[in-house]
Amino acid sequence: MQAVSEWRTKYQEYHDYDQAIMKLWNHFEKEVLMPIFQYKVPVIKLGKETPKEAVCQVFENVNKGGVALTVFELVTATFATDDFDLRKDWESRRASIGNKVPWLVRVTNSAAVVDNDAFLTAMTLLTRYYSFVNGGMAVSCKRKDVLELELEDYKANAKKLGNSFIQAGKFLEELRVFRERDLPYATQLIPMSVLFAILGHKAEDGAVRAKLTQWYWCGVFGELYGAANETRYANDTTGFMKWLESGELPDTVSRANFYPTRLLTLQTRNSAAYKGVMALVLKSKALDFISNKEMDFTVFSDENIEIHHIFPKSYCEKRYPGQKWNSVVNKTPLSYRSNRIIQGDAPSMYLSRIVKQGNVTENELDKALESHHIDVADIRADDFNSYFIKRAKSLLSMIGSAMGKPIQNLNSDDVIKEFGGSLDDKGGVE
Repeated sequence: MQAVSEWRTKYQEYHDYDQAIMKLWNHFEKEVLMPIFQYKVPVIKLGKETPKEAVCQVFENVNKGGVALTVFELVTATFATDDFDLRKDWESRRASIGNKVPWLVRVTNSAAVVDNDAFLTAMTLLTRYYSFVNGGMAVSCKRKDVLELELEDYKANAKKLGNSFIQAGKFLEELRVFRERDLPYATQLIPMSVLFAILGHKAEDGAVRAKLTQWYWCGVFGELYGAANETRYANDTTGFMKWLESGELPDTVSRANFYPTRLLTLQTRNSAAYKGVMALVLKSKALDFISNKEMDFTVFSDENIEIHHIFPKSYCEKRYPGQKWNSVVNKTPLSYRSNRIIQGDAPSMYLSRIVKQGNVTENELDKALESHHIDVADIRADDFNSYFIKRAKSLLSMIGSAMGKPIQNLNSDDVIKEFGGSLDDKGGVE
């Protein structure tokens, strides 16, 4: 108030106590300054002895009129009562993960694959698993469970969990997932990271690694991680560990199924299974048409690998049903250079052009085609229908192998109708 009084005096002196200025100041003081001085800011004091549940309830009640507080913000508030800065700690964990697997924490479209809420959910899942095996409560990581997370449990497991997210990211890269937009399910990364944390060095064992791989692909091609997942996180964590001990399959592995006609409805990268098919093609050591290099992490990054049509869109539009030519069966990962040479021509034309331009020999190009599970004779003859059925068979074989279970109904009526023939090499009726 003293500062305001001094400023008012000098202001009036400067204007030689002009009546209009005096009137303006009085209006300003009445309408602006006095409401500010008289405004009472509500304050709620929470002592250290306040239970965490009460702290969370206060935060939620106060915040009901605005944007809902996240679980991370609520846990940050409860940990702050013990002088622990959760946000600062998370930023450190995030930086550590980003140094090893940048795409896991890179923010795209206002979100990251691994954010603070995902980290806390995984932390709760991990600590509740440890409690469960020691006779404690059942494994759960729902919102209320995360809010009950103890600071000591967080401190004891934060470094281990951060490292397990890095392990999970490296594991995904082994399976040819190299960036966030190609990850089938960000949600599946939560139980995966927890399993790596629990397993420790056992995760490097060949038999354990094979089971982790099978479980992952069953989640992808069974399309089981697309809805509310907290219950599945818990079931898969306990189920996987039981699988190692007794051989009993976890729920995701036992329930996963892939139907042949699903291939035709995989039209865009919005589907987890679509991304999974492309990863399997890369995993089978697919070679780029022009460079003839295997599309590993380095080539994928350096040569701008994207998903393109094998029989080009403009060539197919007036010849074949869109459900076929635009499906994942007619798509494959290729470099930008390869796609530019393909243009919109028939395969026989663009394959000849690739060889004529001296990029690869005909034998090298045939080898590259085969690495993408493309029948060389069919594509060189522009025989779309024969090529399509053969590639569908090959993709289904890869999917079945990845899931550890054969694909059923390859000779069903709907398969024959939609694909134009049986996908069962044996023929006959199932």
